[in-house]
Amino acid sequence: MTSVDRLDGLDLGALDRYLRSLGIGRDGELRGELISGGRSNLTFRVYDDASSWLVRRPPLHGLTPSAHDMAREYRVVAALGDTPVPVARTISLCQDDSVLGAPFQVVEFVAGQVVRRRAELEALGSRSVIEGCVDALIRVLVDLHSIDPKAVGLSDFGKPDGYLERQVRRWGSQWELVRLPDDHRDADISRLHLALQQAIPQQSRTSIVHGDYRIDNTILDTDDPCHVRAVVDWELSTLGDPLSDAALMCVYRDPALDLIVHAQAAWTSPLLPAADELADRYSLVSGQPLGHWEFYMALASSPSSPPASTTADACPSRPRGRTPRLSRCLTLLRR
Repeated sequence: MTSVDRLDGLDLGALDRYLRSLGIGRDGELRGELISGGRSNLTFRVYDDASSWLVRRPPLHGLTPSAHDMAREYRVVAALGDTPVPVARTISLCQDDSVLGAPFQVVEFVAGQVVRRRAELEALGSRSVIEGCVDALIRVLVDLHSIDPKAVGLSDFGKPDGYLERQVRRWGSQWELVRLPDDHRDADISRLHLALQQAIPQQSRTSIVHGDYRIDNTILDTDDPCHVRAVVDWELSTLGDPLSDAALMCVYRDPALDLIVHAQAAWTSPLLPAADELADRYSLVSGQPLGHWEFYMALASSPSSPPASTTADACPSRPRGRTPRLSRCLTLLRR
């Protein structure tokens, strides 16, 4: 991250005028740095001599409106502000494209550490510290799933019924969009899609789901990594089945995640519990049985799921035959 006074996608002068219009004064010159970009929402830290804020806006290219809906992401973070789920304090949502060229949101900057790579995980400390961190991450996810959407004004944040059916249907539609003519997995994926359709269980219950939960989508306290200071990247959140959220967390333990971060990912480290143990811990803390768990894991592991589709983007030249992920999906649904 390099501090500059000019950034692609962020007009600091326009942002300065906008913040002043909100009554937010300035102590020195406003500066900024890009924290994350690419096809995800652009995230900037902006600061003066006394304060720091986080600004998020859609990417400059490859915009998918449903995946980069600033108002939706801002809404869920604002709604969770007074709950046990740690989030950044919301400041403002601007839907006037004339300011920065796209809608954007401003939230407080949460100081802490983001653990993306194995070396960063190892630097947290002893095995007991890492175990404590995992326990904290699971507790936060359980807390999220325990919140009554209606109680925080999110009863209409998604369709409460039919979530799993929609996910399976969307899964099939996405595959049709990304499949290649010479993809030898097509027959297997057609069988997998049919098997998923036939195995859809009754939804366990309805909760707020994050949709992309793992260690690097949280901010940990610098001095106490067993304390989660904020959960971030809510762009895929909705109302859905909490077991699907838990399954995604477990599936991200797959080493394929290394392709996403272009390094050995923290969440694939052998220092962390295996996927089955993570699932058992989630069940123990939440008190929710893992009914039809094979279905949830197969859905989360499918070639069109967030982990797989992101891996495909990171490695477009991957082999087109049956992959270990696809084999696991088929095996799970045969149980």
